[in-house]
Amino acid sequence: MAEQTQRDKPWLFRTYAGHSTAAKSNELYRTNLARGQTGLSVAFDLPTQTGYDSDHVLARGEVGKVGVPIGHLGDMRALFDQIPLEQMNTSMTINATAPWLLALYVAVAEEQRADIAALQGTVQNDIIKEYLSRGTYICPPKPSLRMITDVAAWTAEHLPKWNPMNVCSYHLQEAGATPEQELAYALATAIAVLDDLKGKVAPEAFPAMVGRISFFVNAGIRFVTELCKMRAFTELWDEICRERYGIEDARYRRFRYGVQVNSLGLTEPQPENNVYRILLEMLAVTLSKNARARAVQLPAWNEALGLPRPWDQQWSLRMQQILAYETDLLEFDDLFDGNPAVEAKVAALKVGAKDELATLDAMGGAIAAIDYMKSRLVEANAERLARVESGETVVVGVNRWQQGEPSPLTAGDGGIMTVDPAVEADQVARLNEWRGARDPAAVAAALDRLREDAEAGRNIMPASVAAAKAGATTGEWAAQMRRVYGEYRGPTGVSAAPSNRTEGLEPIREAVDAASARLGRRLKFVVGKPGLDGHSNGAEQIAARARDCGMDITYEGIRLTPEQIVARAMEDEAHVVGLSILSGSHLPLVEEVMERMRAAGLAHVPVLVGGIIPEDDAARLRAQGVARVYTPKDFELNRIMMDIVALVQPREAAA
Repeated sequence: MAEQTQRDKPWLFRTYAGHSTAAKSNELYRTNLARGQTGLSVAFDLPTQTGYDSDHVLARGEVGKVGVPIGHLGDMRALFDQIPLEQMNTSMTINATAPWLLALYVAVAEEQRADIAALQGTVQNDIIKEYLSRGTYICPPKPSLRMITDVAAWTAEHLPKWNPMNVCSYHLQEAGATPEQELAYALATAIAVLDDLKGKVAPEAFPAMVGRISFFVNAGIRFVTELCKMRAFTELWDEICRERYGIEDARYRRFRYGVQVNSLGLTEPQPENNVYRILLEMLAVTLSKNARARAVQLPAWNEALGLPRPWDQQWSLRMQQILAYETDLLEFDDLFDGNPAVEAKVAALKVGAKDELATLDAMGGAIAAIDYMKSRLVEANAERLARVESGETVVVGVNRWQQGEPSPLTAGDGGIMTVDPAVEADQVARLNEWRGARDPAAVAAALDRLREDAEAGRNIMPASVAAAKAGATTGEWAAQMRRVYGEYRGPTGVSAAPSNRTEGLEPIREAVDAASARLGRRLKFVVGKPGLDGHSNGAEQIAARARDCGMDITYEGIRLTPEQIVARAMEDEAHVVGLSILSGSHLPLVEEVMERMRAAGLAHVPVLVGGIIPEDDAARLRAQGVARVYTPKDFELNRIMMDIVALVQPREAAA
């Protein structure tokens, strides 16, 4: 380790941001840039991510909640008003609709008279992890892979500085992946993309395209292991590029990645402790020069409570700036080269990842192994949660040292930002105004061309850009993709058969058996995810634990309407209904479920709700008739199981 004569340039400072409307998000972006942020990271709302216009039935309650709604060129124009795209490095966290959002971005850049070839940034464009963990997919895996490589091939010709795909292992870790699984599944995804891309670009252009593939990773609290994971990533990627693809130029084999540190590990109890967690997790991806992130975005301390305010995001940005500019970190070569403990851990992680990669290869690669990977993630997450429940994994303020002083940070306004419910009506009104002002014939012709190109196997990007300029909407673009390729329902990872993790569940299983005997049939628990929220980890773990406790469960996965959930509850004669919503859309969606339950004669069936739900909202849900509300602090799944048993006891038994 040697001190350098010149400081390294710091990584890009990003803040993952976007909410309410394009105009409000634009104001936030310009404020953050003025505060020293050096790159934009755009969060889109769930209707935009899943290809629905803001007035679609599934968009109800979701508009502007977890990101900005972008329905057409006018919205994208407003999002980047007074922001010169030619000078920006813009990351867009978008997957199923990535070709469309990139088309809108290019159309706005052309309006700004930017040099399109000079545009820099990234579209995430990783659909495989959507099937495994995030849930914003639209079409089946094979055509989705084709759309990814369409984007990559088009950028090779038109946007040579753009990263057309950002392999995202971030959500894999949040879904329970071990470090070895995170390494293997992410690398298998990149391999699937590059194997497909080889047939779409000239051989002489392929090495540069390999060099444009980037990664987006997660860094958890075990920061030494996470640091070693990043060093393993860099070495494995170099080996794959050299041995599998014959890439000779070391520049194109470089593992280029951005990071958001782990939001899953942020706690609702004692949320001020999250500042330390975020700092330690940031060190994992910055301390080792040879495996340092190119861009870092940090969550805010209060994300387990709700939507962060601008001040909260500023606090996280300052954390990055202090590390980069006040410390001497960037004045030294790699601090860990030759460290025997680090080298041993890196070697062990590489062996585990290679074993998992060999399994995936034997199954035909990532696309063919989606069901297998999903089930493995659900199992790994169950094991992780069991360690927290048992106390084997210590989480300060949650399962140890729960007693503490009240946090002044959450006093007063509750420490979170809320999105005005009027945003949805405003967005829908502007969408209708847009539709009324455009040329219907031009839109129809552009959409016809888009569909024809997709059906013929031509690259969909030129037709997507033309449709953007003609005034087509996000929902109209996605409708053509659905029409050509069909829709897809991903695996839940929750098998019907109980697992072998029933040790310690005996008292609950006995209580379930007793309740079932009194009910005259097996206790029926319907778990549903209304709306567009694809974060299914909690619902999967509740369903799996209920199954292992002896309940008869129905869990059909993500993206259901309240109408579908109530219909299933009626058809299955549910004894309990559980709803999981993490997008902040719990109030309108639960209200509709409760109304439909009453209309269907199911008012007697208790309803449980889980999600990131502020206490004021929880009180409103209970006032609507919800029997129990669970938030991230309720990590003891066995207690929830006993609550379910208690709720279904016949009244005479309870009396």
